Amino acid sequence: MPNETRSPRLAVLIDADNASAKIADGLFEEIAKIGEASVRRIYGDFANARSKAWTDVLARHAIIPQQQFAYTTGKNASDITLVIDAMDLLHSGRFDGFCLVSSDSDFTRLAARIREQGVDVFGFGEQKTPESFRQACRRFIYTENLLPSVVSNGIEPVQAPTSLQPPTAATPIIKRVIAQMESEDGWVPLGAVGNQLANLASDFDPRTYGFRKLSDLVRKTGAFDVDQLESKPLRIRVKLTGNKKKG
Repeated sequence: MPNETRSPRLAVLIDADNASAKIADGLFEEIAKIGEASVRRIYGDFANARSKAWTDVLARHAIIPQQQFAYTTGKNASDITLVIDAMDLLHSGRFDGFCLVSSDSDFTRLAARIREQGVDVFGFGEQKTPESFRQACRRFIYTENLLPSVVSNGIEPVQAPTSLQPPTAATPIIKRVIAQMESEDGWVPLGAVGNQLANLASDFDPRTYGFRKLSDLVRKTGAFDVDQLESKPLRIRVKLTGNKKKG
C-alpha cells in the first residue's frame, strides 16, 4: 500500500563556494524538519580550500559532489551548473520543494522562477545574504543558526553569541503581526502569530535572538503579555503602558 503521508520530496543544492562545511550537520537536521532530502548535490571546485572542506562530510550525508574546475577567472561554472540542474529537476515534476544553500544573490532569479512554478524554495545562507535572495524564498534560514550549539545561561542551547541579536530587536515585527490580526480584546494565538511572521519575513527565526521557541523570545522581550488558560493554546497581546493584569 502506498504511503499517503510521505514527507515532501526536496532537492538540496549546495553552493560549496558560498557555504561553510561547518553547517553540514545542522543543515540536514533542519531540512529533515521540512521533508525528505531526495536529491543532495554540492557544486564547487573541490581543489579550492573553501570547497575542499566539504569533502570530509560528503559521505556522512550522502551528498553527491559536482566538480567544476575554475578554467577561467571570473566565470563561476559552479553557479551555472547548479542552475541548469535545478531547472532540470524542476521540470521533472518529482519535487515538492528546493533547498538552495548559498549566500549569493545570483540565485535570486532561480528562487523566484521555481516559486513561479508553484514549488516551495527554502534558502540557507549567512546573515550577510542580500535581501533580494532572502525574500525570493518561501523561508530563509540563517546558517549561523545551524552551527554547533553552545549553552546560554543554562536554559537552552543556542548558536555562538557573536551572531545573536537582542530579543528587543524582534519586538517591532511581532507588534506589526499582531496589529494585522483581527482581535476584539487584543489577545491573539501565538501559533497564528508564528505563521504570520513566516509569511511577513521569510528570514524570521527565534534562534537569531538566542531562543529555540517563539514563546521564550516573546517573554524575554518584555513587551507582551502572555497567557495560557488550561487546555487552551498560548496567546499573547501587546503590553499596555502601566498594565499590571491580564484582561
